[in-house]
Amino acid sequence: MLAGKIISVSDLLVEVLLSGVQVKKRDMMYAVKGEKTYRFEVEDIEGNIASLVPFSNVAGLSRGTEVYKAEEGLQMEYSDAILGRVFSPYGDPIDKKPIESQGKRTVYPDPLPLGTIDVNGSMLWTGIKALDFFAPMQKGFKMGLLGGAGVGKTVVIKELIHNVYQGLGSNSVFTGVGERSREGRELYDEMEESGLLDKIAMVFGQMGENSASRSHAIYGGLTLAEYLRDEKNQDVLLFIDNIYRAVQAYSEISAMENRMPIENGYPATLDSDVSEIEERINSTGDGSITSFQAIYIPADDITDAAVQTIMGHLDGQVVLSRKVAEKGLYPAVDVFQTSSTLMEVERVGKRHYDLHEKVIAYLQRYQELEEIIAVLGIEELSQQDKEIFYRSRKLRNYFTQPMFVAQDFTGIPGVYVEIADVLDDVEAILNGSYDDRDEDEFFMIGSMKQKQ
Repeated sequence: MLAGKIISVSDLLVEVLLSGVQVKKRDMMYAVKGEKTYRFEVEDIEGNIASLVPFSNVAGLSRGTEVYKAEEGLQMEYSDAILGRVFSPYGDPIDKKPIESQGKRTVYPDPLPLGTIDVNGSMLWTGIKALDFFAPMQKGFKMGLLGGAGVGKTVVIKELIHNVYQGLGSNSVFTGVGERSREGRELYDEMEESGLLDKIAMVFGQMGENSASRSHAIYGGLTLAEYLRDEKNQDVLLFIDNIYRAVQAYSEISAMENRMPIENGYPATLDSDVSEIEERINSTGDGSITSFQAIYIPADDITDAAVQTIMGHLDGQVVLSRKVAEKGLYPAVDVFQTSSTLMEVERVGKRHYDLHEKVIAYLQRYQELEEIIAVLGIEELSQQDKEIFYRSRKLRNYFTQPMFVAQDFTGIPGVYVEIADVLDDVEAILNGSYDDRDEDEFFMIGSMKQKQ
């Protein structure tokens, strides 16, 4: 259906003079020039002028080009055909493999009815000691995943996918938002080599693509996760890397429309934009979506308005540290910055809570003792401090773990560790039961029960 004609063109925005056709925000439109079809989405309407966000390069478009309204809005594959596949933010497969569509659904569904949302999901144990002990999760949780390149973030992601599939038989969704295409290719190849490709669906809106691509990738990923939750009744892991890039894309589109920004150039709709994403990550009585969201922190300023808005929706954070990785301790979890809202007596139990508090106290004292020893030597420590020092080193080594997805490189078989075994081992280390054991015996093991 002819909707109007283009009156202005830019890389991020195309304006169309409407010809009486009724259109609304998020309607799909298209134009044909030669053999190329251009696709757009309605971003704003003012009078009879519609502002459209182009899905691809606008080269070749000009004033006067006719624009048509599509019958359907933006849709994503909504079937078992998503597994093992890589999609663009607009639902097109980009892994050079054919796809036979078995059904599609809009990427902007109505919100879940309030009565179907389950906020008291059951515990979700990952089998990774450091995560289960320091940042326990429940189904439907939203966890921030902070860490730069080279600290093992991809390995942790792959291990989570492996363990959750092993423990629950559930699949995962990875959404790349504004990250490097090289990283996306590496993840695809590594998932294939690890035998995990058929357990994951992926959506990529890469760094080199325009704002529309980066802002829409996240909706595509959510739609795939919702299929697994609602149609397959699974407990899904959703990885978003990097959610901050979506906010950047919203800012660029808002700037092109000459809307008044707030602090640091963010759009006035910042809160509602982030809320729309986060409120779709929920549990129901039959399935759940648990998300790990990588967050870029601009200029290392954690008080940045966008970062604070995102973190306001999170239930905890897992921080991977370069300083920990440099010591050869993997996963390189910074236990002092890693946290979870579940770390309460009522949620994890008094024993887990007390052990967590004691381990943190030990490791903090250990850092202080390292500085004292560097100056005075270990002989100057009291007996109590010597015990704290040696037990802390055992604890530090104990929270390393051989990964299933890395065993081809390390030669050490991966292990899944039950939380009950973790608590038993930590308690035994703190009580001095292993004071006669060398700290190297605790490095890259599962539980002490598995080791014996």
